[in-house]
Amino acid sequence: MSNSATEMLVSATIEFLRSYPPFDRMEPEAMRFLGENARLAYYAKDSVIISPESGAVRVFRILQRGKVQVRQAGELGAVEHSMLTMGPGEGFSISSVMAQRPSTSTYTALSDIFCYELSADDFLVLMQKSPVLNLYCTQSLASLLSQSRQQLQMQFSQHVAEQQTMNSPLAAIIKKEPIAVTPDTPTRQVIELMAGRNIGSMIVVDAEQQPVGIFTQSDVLKRVVLPEASLDDPIHSVMTRDPYTLPFAANAYDAALAMAKHGVRHVLAVDEGGHLKGVVSERDLFSLQRVGLRQIRQTIDSATSIDMLLLASQEVRQLSLNMLAQGVGAEQITQFISALNDTLTRRVIQINLDRHDLYGIEWAWLSFGSEGRDEQTFSTDQDNGIVYICTDIMDREQTQLVLLEFARDVNADLDKCGFPLCSGNIMAGNPALCLTLEEWEEKFDNWIRMPEPQALLNATIFFDFRPLYGKFNLAERMRLTLLRHTRNNPLFLRMLAGNAVSILPPLGKFRDFVTDADPDHPGTIDLKKYGARLFIDAARIFAMAHKVSATNTVQRLRLAAAAMHTPPEEAAAAVDAFNFIQLLRLRHQHSEQAQGREGDNLITPDDLNEVDRRILKEAFRQARKLQQRLKLDYQL
Repeated sequence: MSNSATEMLVSATIEFLRSYPPFDRMEPEAMRFLGENARLAYYAKDSVIISPESGAVRVFRILQRGKVQVRQAGELGAVEHSMLTMGPGEGFSISSVMAQRPSTSTYTALSDIFCYELSADDFLVLMQKSPVLNLYCTQSLASLLSQSRQQLQMQFSQHVAEQQTMNSPLAAIIKKEPIAVTPDTPTRQVIELMAGRNIGSMIVVDAEQQPVGIFTQSDVLKRVVLPEASLDDPIHSVMTRDPYTLPFAANAYDAALAMAKHGVRHVLAVDEGGHLKGVVSERDLFSLQRVGLRQIRQTIDSATSIDMLLLASQEVRQLSLNMLAQGVGAEQITQFISALNDTLTRRVIQINLDRHDLYGIEWAWLSFGSEGRDEQTFSTDQDNGIVYICTDIMDREQTQLVLLEFARDVNADLDKCGFPLCSGNIMAGNPALCLTLEEWEEKFDNWIRMPEPQALLNATIFFDFRPLYGKFNLAERMRLTLLRHTRNNPLFLRMLAGNAVSILPPLGKFRDFVTDADPDHPGTIDLKKYGARLFIDAARIFAMAHKVSATNTVQRLRLAAAAMHTPPEEAAAAVDAFNFIQLLRLRHQHSEQAQGREGDNLITPDDLNEVDRRILKEAFRQARKLQQRLKLDYQL
């Protein structure tokens, strides 16, 4: 073949591969090597390309045209559970080629196919030439997720071109050396030092330079002037003890989340030894955002009307959008939305407490569902309830009526603030969900002892509960009762697992995705029902089986994985997959709402770019692995 013809083939190979990850980011020298050494091969329809019986895999293949069916060997359950389809641009048998071992799967041509083939020796040379390929092969899902975030940041760059990002490390935000005093320093000296240096807070450190307290400008009035405290008293008598700290390696988002959750205005950065490195204030974070955390917190904390809280809820969404645009991950964004929505809900409750007399009643406001898991997205309705104590001297019916009247007003006000009333009436204003501690415990016990279909459905909603306001110890007692009952009832967990695996990941045998599950929305996938729910349901069962009290799905997966002796890389892959599906939901909901439509969870896979399609397919495979673990654990 002439040099010109060879050059044309090499160029054509490189041009084709440049359309698919990770080849679209590989180094020019590495791509040249791949183009010069890859050979185009043909396989007829129904041909077995690789199987466990083929011996050690000595060729890395990249599909150029057609479809390949992959069936994993040795899996339990129905055939469709263990099949997936690969399309153009996908490489296969990476791990087998790298380890020079037989494949654990059978690869069959679903049609006449062409694929590029690279010998194992050349593949190893290519790995050395290309750090991009090396990272992809060892951490493929994490690498693709990073690439997806980069694309998202570029897509939204017009929103953040002039802003620092919430991914900024604290080291980049902290501009000044921290000023600190010892606990015995007189209060007068501290106030004079703050005034002279024009600083709003003073950190108190011990002899090891570890922070033990903080004193702010607002403390001067509240703790010194009004109580008429002596200015000669040591600062430790008026400081706030145990200030909130973060590692110096943390970023702006971590500081913002801490402020949102704990209602503080300053976060201290410390090194690995706990020594003070600097202070981050709300003002520092405010400079990173057009819509500021301080602005939202002040709006919520000072709100005297529901109209003011409605404004705050809109600002929460805008701030979350900025984070999305800046590449902050879905886990962090959903926690941030939940934390600020928690604050807003508490303020709604406080406003209503001024109009209702609940004196003498021990009670707690509970959140269920996504709010209970700290996983709220841009589109979320209400799921809440009340638990209370009814003593022997109290009238149970009258006490419940008082609480119901209060709860219905809270539900109505939350609806006005952008949290729609639950269509299934899962709200504290429903008498069935405004119960004494004993009634909640009895309800849980009945569902666990008699796991009928409705009981299993209830478990998926109500077992993910979290207290938002009131006597938190009531919720903790509910949690202990729940874990005790489920641990002693393996039949309930088995039926819950059976329910969890009844919804399959939408992976097709002959195409990438199944998009006809909802006849009213052909060509789409409901990422809540067929995506996030698969991880949420599996994580809930793992948590209950291994005495994990966390309600957040990611925390459940991580904590249960340790108890189940799951390899860290497998747990990380499941977490990455769940977070990516959550990210797609957030992006889609924002896009829908930006066009004046109500945000939903219905995405069209054909509209996704190649990177996101690849990651989504891998995310569904991770969901299937979790389901297979459930089937093995419970012999389903």
